[in-house]
Amino acid sequence: QVQLVESGGGLVQAGGSLRLSCAASGRTFTLIFDDMGWFRQPPGKEREFVAAIRWSGGSTFYGDSLKGRFTISRDTAKNTVYLEMNNLKPEDTAVYFCAAGRGMATTQKGTSWGQGTQVTVSS
Repeated sequence: QVQLVESGGGLVQAGGSLRLSCAASGRTFTLIFDDMGWFRQPPGKEREFVAAIRWSGGSTFYGDSLKGRFTISRDTAKNTVYLEMNNLKPEDTAVYFCAAGRGMATTQKGTSWGQGTQVTVSS
């Protein structure tokens, strides 16, 4: 079974930056999933796709309007995916979830999920 553990959330002022990390455990991780990525759920809203990365090759995919401020990357040696968030805005406030899945970058549907990490952007 694959476990995903996020870290790096917190409180930041508008215009600031944060980097989220998600470590995947399980030696068979890459046999089960080919994509890892991030979703977020703002207060009172539905969960939305943020970004995903294809484990083999590193192709990246972003949700609407997020590319340019957010950058997803991975470290295959550490089984870890990162989300670098710059020029944060109050509307980026949300619980950010790490996810993994097969074809998740195109389906925008995760199979395994982390517990979530809170990101709060103050104005």
